[in-house]
Amino acid sequence: MYFPEDYRWSHGMMLAIGGAPWGGGEMDEAHRVGLRLRGHIGDDTVWFREWVRMAERVEKLGRERAASGHDRSAAAHLFRAAHYYHAGERFLHPKTAQGLDAYRRGVECFKEAAKRTRRPRIEHVEVPYEGTNLPAILVHAEAVGGAGRRVPAMVYFDGFDITKEIQYFKGMPDLAARGIACLIVDGPGQGEAIRFRNMPLRHDFEVAGSAALDYLETRPDVDMNRVGIVAMSLGGYYAPRCAAMDKRYKACIAWGAVWDYHATWKRRLKRLKQAALPVPVDHLLWACGVDNYDDALKKLEGFRLDGVAQKMECPFLLTHGTEDAQVPMEDAQKLFDAIGSKDKTFRIFTPEEGGAQHCQRDYLTRVCDVVADWLEDKLGANTTR
Repeated sequence: MYFPEDYRWSHGMMLAIGGAPWGGGEMDEAHRVGLRLRGHIGDDTVWFREWVRMAERVEKLGRERAASGHDRSAAAHLFRAAHYYHAGERFLHPKTAQGLDAYRRGVECFKEAAKRTRRPRIEHVEVPYEGTNLPAILVHAEAVGGAGRRVPAMVYFDGFDITKEIQYFKGMPDLAARGIACLIVDGPGQGEAIRFRNMPLRHDFEVAGSAALDYLETRPDVDMNRVGIVAMSLGGYYAPRCAAMDKRYKACIAWGAVWDYHATWKRRLKRLKQAALPVPVDHLLWACGVDNYDDALKKLEGFRLDGVAQKMECPFLLTHGTEDAQVPMEDAQKLFDAIGSKDKTFRIFTPEEGGAQHCQRDYLTRVCDVVADWLEDKLGANTTR
């Protein structure tokens, strides 16, 4: 707990710091922000101001490096700036023009960094979806074996409150190095899809999950017999639902459990002052596209996996921490027990090992290795090492 008196701010700080191993943060920069935040705990306007202040500083350095022809250092700075912009914007509710501008700058910084990055190769793509498109990032596998060889791939969706850019800094370069491509998608209710394309969250998320597969089928470099799906936090609902409803998925990872999201929010709203929330409570209204909590709960009535999880057939991995303050272990066990797959693994993280917090925010490198090793076993990989 970086801020022991505030769960949400501590969670947000760990998100910013946790991306460091994959280029999403620098300890000095994050700690400077943390020091400036002390004395303002709980004031989300200050949170936004200080993270954007750091993002602008790092972006400026990155663009100076780019202008002088130093692509690698330019990309490193711009990746961090993107992460800081998005870390700062998450807590702003209601959304403001200033906040959305900062978010857009984060997307632009990431795109600029991607253009200057050779390993892994990063491509921004559009996934056709119900007459429009979902914005996505394709992280190409570093495969060997000659031209034309098809590689395994993972579809990544966000959770309740993170973005495709934030997701990249949770181990994507490692998977690419192992020979696994990653399609990271802002689905309905997530990232750019809700901020700039007016797509609220939906319980039948398999529509987005199948759209991602349809897109991958158009690519000559992907082996459709080795495509899986993974999502974290609320993605613990999305990923199992998609894999259960579309049998083209050959592996599924719930990075943190969700069993009945409607029941979860009923509990939270009854004990709002004590509830461990990752973002301000009004994020729920905004993501659902409603203006009151009764309507939000109605929108969440379909967010249940009982009757769906039993239909899954592909290999399944569930990761969960014993000290997850957002989702109880009881819910995780219900999900795991209900999964219909014969090949299923429940990986529990304890305080002794690390990774016991929500979605292993306290030991990301450990869970990323567990996820990647499991995927190598289930999907195989064309590794460069």
